[in-house]
Amino acid sequence: MVLLQVSLVLLLVCCAVLAQHVISHRSGSDEAKRRSVAVAETFAHAPGVLPALKGSDPTRVLQPLTEAGRRSAGVDFIVVMDTKGIRYTHPLPSLIGKRFVGDIGPSVEGKVHTERVDGPLGHEVQAVVPVMDRDGTVVGLVSAGLKNQNVINQVDRQTPVILSTGAGVMAVATVGTALMGRRLRRQTHRLAPHEMTRMYEHHDAVLHSVGEGVLIVGADRRLLLANDEARRLLGLSREAEGRPVTELCGLAEGIRELLLSGRAADDEVHRVGDRPLLVNQRPAHHGADPGGTVVTLRDSTELHEVSGRAELTRERLELLYDAGLGVGTTLEVARTSEELAQIAVPRFADFVTVDLADAVLHGEEPSPTATGMRRTAVTGIRDDHPLYEKGTLIDFLPCTPQALGYRTGRAELVVELSAAHTWHAQDPHRADRVLDYGIHSLITAPIEARGIVLGMVNFWRREPRTPFDEEDLLLADELVARAAVSIDNARRYTREHALAVTLQRSLLPQALPEQTALDVAYCYLPAQSGVSGDWFDVIPLSGSRVALTVGDVVGHGLHAAATMGRLRTAVHNFATLDLSPDELLSHLDDLVGRIDQDESTTKDATGVVGASCLYAVYDPVTRRCAMARAGHPAPALVDADGRVGFLDLPAGPPLGLGGMPFETAEFDLAEGSQLVLYTDGLIEDRSRDIDVGMELLRAALADRVDGSPDQRCRDLVTALLPERPKDDVALLIARSRALPPDQVADWDVPSDPAAVAGMRTAVAEQLREWGLSELDFSVELALSELLTNAIRHASDPIHVRLIHDRTLICEVSDGSCTSPHLRYAATTDEGGRGLFLVSQTSERWGTRYTARGKVIWAEYALPTPGGGVPRQGARAAGS
Repeated sequence: MVLLQVSLVLLLVCCAVLAQHVISHRSGSDEAKRRSVAVAETFAHAPGVLPALKGSDPTRVLQPLTEAGRRSAGVDFIVVMDTKGIRYTHPLPSLIGKRFVGDIGPSVEGKVHTERVDGPLGHEVQAVVPVMDRDGTVVGLVSAGLKNQNVINQVDRQTPVILSTGAGVMAVATVGTALMGRRLRRQTHRLAPHEMTRMYEHHDAVLHSVGEGVLIVGADRRLLLANDEARRLLGLSREAEGRPVTELCGLAEGIRELLLSGRAADDEVHRVGDRPLLVNQRPAHHGADPGGTVVTLRDSTELHEVSGRAELTRERLELLYDAGLGVGTTLEVARTSEELAQIAVPRFADFVTVDLADAVLHGEEPSPTATGMRRTAVTGIRDDHPLYEKGTLIDFLPCTPQALGYRTGRAELVVELSAAHTWHAQDPHRADRVLDYGIHSLITAPIEARGIVLGMVNFWRREPRTPFDEEDLLLADELVARAAVSIDNARRYTREHALAVTLQRSLLPQALPEQTALDVAYCYLPAQSGVSGDWFDVIPLSGSRVALTVGDVVGHGLHAAATMGRLRTAVHNFATLDLSPDELLSHLDDLVGRIDQDESTTKDATGVVGASCLYAVYDPVTRRCAMARAGHPAPALVDADGRVGFLDLPAGPPLGLGGMPFETAEFDLAEGSQLVLYTDGLIEDRSRDIDVGMELLRAALADRVDGSPDQRCRDLVTALLPERPKDDVALLIARSRALPPDQVADWDVPSDPAAVAGMRTAVAEQLREWGLSELDFSVELALSELLTNAIRHASDPIHVRLIHDRTLICEVSDGSCTSPHLRYAATTDEGGRGLFLVSQTSERWGTRYTARGKVIWAEYALPTPGGGVPRQGARAAGS
């Protein structure tokens, strides 16, 4: 084999050299002619040649040009001559002026002429080109050419290349043949031909005895080979080999399309009769038949059954996993029941209904029997089902599967509802409708958590689905057991949340007090996550004044609600002392600090208490409003013209920090102005900044300037809050009123005891104008005692004011900050009975301090319409 290849390579090299020699001589001569013509034509048409020929000495001009062109063009000569053949130029200067060797006749006639001649330089290939004037007259000739020896040398230089290439090819072929022979011997394990034959016979025996079908299809889509197992599985005859796939009878359509497509396939399932086959197809990797495919077939009947059971198990595990994630996402009993129903449809049942004891929905313990069951969730593949609707209250008969499962705590399976007379007895008419609808099988599983059955879950299947079996019963039991804990947690949360909300609402005002200074409306919305510490209050003060307050305790839960109750009570107590807003917040700040200190020493400390508060006092007589805030949002003010703004109120620190002062600001409120106090839940949200919330509040207030405070509250809640806010919201809107001047009377009193009698007369006259003569004695007695104390023990200025409001208020103010005290005088004491008389004759009395001194006031109930004065109580509001 090696010698044969070497001989072939030598023969090919010799033929190549000979052919190259012949072809190169021929092509070299042609190339020489083409180059000569090109050079001659180029020089003939070069600028300056025609003027030089017409000049007096062409040789002087053209000889240097021809030599430069000859060297650059690679030719042996360029000769310029006249039309008679007399040379103007030549590489050999001695030949200039002599006659050109060659035929110039065609060129004189205007043609390009090539020829071989024996010229001065030897055997030459030359071309003669005419040089024409503008009118087409030939005025000269240009000849260019090469010597034959130069052309032959170029051809001879290619011969060594051909020989060396041939030698390289021969060496590569020899080495390649040796390597291929060595590899072939290694691949065949140095087997002899008869041994190779025997091996192929063994392979054929194995091919037809394996339990897997094998097909080989050619590139023309003919069946080249089919082993015995493939013929058995596909029902092929022995004559099928060699026939096109399209002509194979009885071949399944899916397999036929796969064989014709030639595409790769991995474990595709195709059915042949009732037998599932796993089919694999790969391209055939052999040079004899490129484009063919190899197909393997395997009967997967048993494997399909096993995989079907495994797939069913996987789906059930996935259902349980999804139920663990998707059921109980909220702490709402009804929502948890709906999630349980939705997770099982249609993966496990066609319809799912959840029935809970009605008490469970309210967070209470269920009854021991399956009566009073509320249908909480209904989910199905269709909405036109005949089952009980959501919200229906059902009393299951003791014989029904639901009542039995509720009583025993075990799931009940009804394979055929048409044969279940106990289920049919619950509602025969509806049962017939259910059967006519196609529902044929039922599993009812009790919702049991911590030893208490809370309700039942009913799984229904409809035609054409198969009935439930014992394995489905176990799955339903496990599915409901996972959801039962979530439902019980939601029930317990509902109960605790209801208790917390009840506690919180009991700590908030149940009704607003009667007063005439403000028209007040409020709104309180608890948070979705539970109770919180937001509060509000309206507190009547002396002198027809009213205090407004809103506050917010940080955090949620019972602790926040309890702290809120303590702070609200403290605000009430501090308000009775008639403290200014900044003083009240200072006292409240100290209280919060003490609460933090007390709770930090307990083992179950819940952290530092943080709170904010806004406190405002409005006086309808002066229409002045004094307010201060501690870390609370600034209130909004809507004036009588509908303009909306936020009051420039100094921002104090939140309560509990300590050491930082609070500042009171006073504002004049025109009658009809609306003061809007709120907690941060109204304007603040995780999805928006507090500044954005305040602008939304401003826009909502400006959107509707008319309407009562009640209507404004509803409008603000609708515009700013979602259906279920994430934080508590307390909103208080107060529209200011002004006390008419004819209901207020005041006098400046000189510091002279003689002035007391005159004041009694003036007050009595004013009471008669107001129709309150019944109060003359009580008011004059109190006025005498209070004025006498002020003249004797206090300092100027002394002032008396009467206010006719819901009650009659008598005020005596002076410039002293010393407060009198109520005491019981002994029988031997000459004084000390004045305040006692005031307290006995008035409904309430007290003292408040102002920037210029103090005010002692007494309040009297107005006479009843039927005549007479109500009996005066002996209560003291403060001293």
